[in-house]
Amino acid sequence: MRRLLVLLAFGFTAALQASVPTDSIDDFIAKEMREAGVPGLAYAVVDDGVITNSAAHGVKNTGSGDKVSTDTPFITGSVSKSFTALAVMQLVEAEKIDLDEKLSQYLSEFVDQPAGAIKIRQLLSHTSGFSTFQGNVSHTEETGGDGVLAYQATQIAKLTPANEPGTQWEYSNQNYKLLGRLIEVVSGTGYVTYVETNIMKPVGMANSFVSDGESYDQMATGHRPWFGSKHPMRENPSHLGSAPQGGIVATAADLARYMQMMMNGEDDVLSAEGKAAMMRPAGDVSPSYGFGWFIDREDGTVSHSGASPGFEALATMIPSENKGVVVLVNAGSGIGFGETIELRNGITARAIGLDYAGEASRFWQKTMFVGLALLPIMYFLSMIWAWRHRSQLRAKSGAFGLFSLWFPLLTTIAAALFIFMVVPRLFSASVATIRLFQPDTGLILIAAAVAGVAWAVLRLVIAYSGKAENG
Repeated sequence: MRRLLVLLAFGFTAALQASVPTDSIDDFIAKEMREAGVPGLAYAVVDDGVITNSAAHGVKNTGSGDKVSTDTPFITGSVSKSFTALAVMQLVEAEKIDLDEKLSQYLSEFVDQPAGAIKIRQLLSHTSGFSTFQGNVSHTEETGGDGVLAYQATQIAKLTPANEPGTQWEYSNQNYKLLGRLIEVVSGTGYVTYVETNIMKPVGMANSFVSDGESYDQMATGHRPWFGSKHPMRENPSHLGSAPQGGIVATAADLARYMQMMMNGEDDVLSAEGKAAMMRPAGDVSPSYGFGWFIDREDGTVSHSGASPGFEALATMIPSENKGVVVLVNAGSGIGFGETIELRNGITARAIGLDYAGEASRFWQKTMFVGLALLPIMYFLSMIWAWRHRSQLRAKSGAFGLFSLWFPLLTTIAAALFIFMVVPRLFSASVATIRLFQPDTGLILIAAAVAGVAWAVLRLVIAYSGKAENG
């Protein structure tokens, strides 16, 4: 199974299979939206440099009849990284940033720090040495306001990269958090203002904006997985701290204009060569990632998916054919149940003619989720059993009796430690982050860990309280 945050935060388009799907996009959406449990979506297609098709389906919020349109803003998640990379490249062309200069030359907090030797090029290409797990650790926005990115940079400066810079590719949000702060320092302008002024406005993204901590009613409402269903979030998050790596809030129509710009071969917000460089592999250590974009040299696609709590997105281009498509949904994926990956990939394949035969069976993912969900219930039933058979527990004696009483406590503590210490590493995300994206999965992980230890402790309490009374 793919790591959770790989699937949710930056999974590339699915494996390309036998043939181009022949059914229409709208027919496919009508079927797959129900399967995925997605309340609403919007997509837009670029063909030969022209926006040829755009449509919206469903509602902004399951609790309302407010329809989604192609001008409804969605949080785009890691599709935002391409905006940050583009901003950096603008500053490179303005000779304010050198791609091969060390980070410590621009951000004073990195002087004499382990991460200070990281080069700007390595941040852009995810070869800085920061790990995926390090990148999914959030830093509390204690300062609030415009100082958030500066505060985060000071916290990241204390970290030692998991790998030697330039030796390994590993996707990490820390890279783009730092690039966001770099843009502020070098340009002398806040990240939000810089991107909106130098990218969104000249591209014509009139209905899009950068997350800045404010609440926006025009946005679609995010929906997170909840035991096979999707529950709307109480409010739409708009955090400046996550803006450089995942906080561009955009419409399908505006993102189509953005893709037009990226593929037009012209010198405009960035030189044609600068755009081309972003969409080429960044080097031998980064053969499938450029600057803010994943690259598939086999099918010629340049793409990025994105995930924020309650939202998922996929933007895909074929630059050589001047084709592109963006798909935005206001729902996050569950484990096995309610995943949106086939919906996004299926629309993409049909829109720009990619081979795609759908996703593989999710049987084992579903089985794992159901098994985890049943664990707390089994422990609760075991507690009832322990109380009803308390006389048997109190009668245990001798070495074997002591072993049978205490061994469950050791195993359940070990299981709890596994859940809280090992599982986050396997998923490249803390339990808190898992709860943020998948509250149902986070709940059952915590419930399973706590219920197991509670059951073992209850057995001991029942056994020894009875022995004390009998004594």
